[in-house]
Amino acid sequence: MSNLTAEMARYGVTKKDIQKVLNCSDKTVNNKLDGNTDFTVPEALKIRNTFFEGYRIDYLFAPNVLSDAFRNDAAV
Repeated sequence: MSNLTAEMARYGVTKKDIQKVLNCSDKTVNNKLDGNTDFTVPEALKIRNTFFEGYRIDYLFAPNVLSDAFRNDAAV
C-alpha cells in the first residue's frame, strides 16, 4: 500500500480520516494499511472517491512489490 500511504501523506489524509469514512476500528485500518488484510472493492472506491478523486484504483491500491518479495523470502 505504499502508493496509498504516500498519497495520504501528500494530501494530509490521516488514518483517523480513513477510519471515519470506512466506519471501522483503528486496528482494522492499521491492518489494512500494513497489508495484513485487504481492502474490499467498496472500501477502496469509498477511499478513492472521498480523498483521491481522479486517481486510479490500481495505482492507489497496488501491492508493495518489494515488501511482498521480502515476505515470500521469509516464508521459504
